[in-house]
Amino acid sequence: MKFNFDNQGKNYEVDILDQETGIKITVNGKEFVYDEKEAIEVAAVPQTKLPRRDLNSKEVRAVLAGTIAELNVAPGDIVKAGQKLLTLSAMKMENEILSEIEGKIKEVSVVKDQKVKEGDVLVTLV
Repeated sequence: MKFNFDNQGKNYEVDILDQETGIKITVNGKEFVYDEKEAIEVAAVPQTKLPRRDLNSKEVRAVLAGTIAELNVAPGDIVKAGQKLLTLSAMKMENEILSEIEGKIKEVSVVKDQKVKEGDVLVTLV
């Protein structure tokens, strides 16, 4: 299975090959080989599930706890789906929070440097 993706402006080319003895993964030309036992151990690691989101919701909520690092919108702004609303800093990572729908900003419920919990309302659209 081959696929490409971009993460923070860096392109990754990934190829995963299932072999009889294990799995070979190539990322940007660098190979990682896991034997059958290692592959089973890697597959057994529990995955963290993000909360389900209502894609038609007019409320944008924090998907994890963190600190508001940057606000990119204000009440009255018109936004498109995929537009950056704000940046949430969590676990030493900057997470861009994007609008999932097109609309008008009704309310921004947070301010820069404010700490938020998972599930807190950040922005409301109309």
